[in-house]
Amino acid sequence: MNKRLLALCILMMNVTWFYAQGPARERIKTLKVAFITERLSLTSEEAQLFWPVYNEHEKILEGIRRKERLELKSKAVLLENMSSSESSALLDEYVALHEAKYNAEQDFIAKIRKVIPAKKTLLLLKAEEDFKKRLLQQIRKRKMGER
Repeated sequence: MNKRLLALCILMMNVTWFYAQGPARERIKTLKVAFITERLSLTSEEAQLFWPVYNEHEKILEGIRRKERLELKSKAVLLENMSSSESSALLDEYVALHEAKYNAEQDFIAKIRKVIPAKKTLLLLKAEEDFKKRLLQQIRKRKMGER
C-alpha cells in the first residue's frame, strides 16, 4: 500500500512539473526552430517539406521521452524494494524504449534524406546538438546568477 501511494505521489509530481513547464517549453521550441532554420539555410521548398517531417519526428520522440519519464523514472525510485522479476521487467522496458528511440532516429534519417541533401541532414544533427549545449549553458548561467 505504501509503495503504491509513494509511486502515485511521484507520478503526480512529475505530471505537475511537466505541465508547469508548458510556456517555457513552447518558448524553447520556438527558439529551436529559429536556430535550426538559421543553421540549415533552408530554401522555401525545402522548408515546406522539412518541417512536417521534423515535427512528426519530434512528436514521436516526445512520446518516447514522456513514457520514459512516467514509467521508468517513477519506478526507478522504488528500485530498492523491487523483486528480481520486477527489476528485470523494468530493464526490459528500458531496452525497449532505447530501441524505439533508435528506430525513430533511423526512420527520421531515411525520411529527411528524401527532403534535404545529406550535408544539410548532417548540419541538422549538429545544429540540434549545438542548440542543446547552448540551452544548457543558459540554464547554468541563470542558476549561477540566482545564487
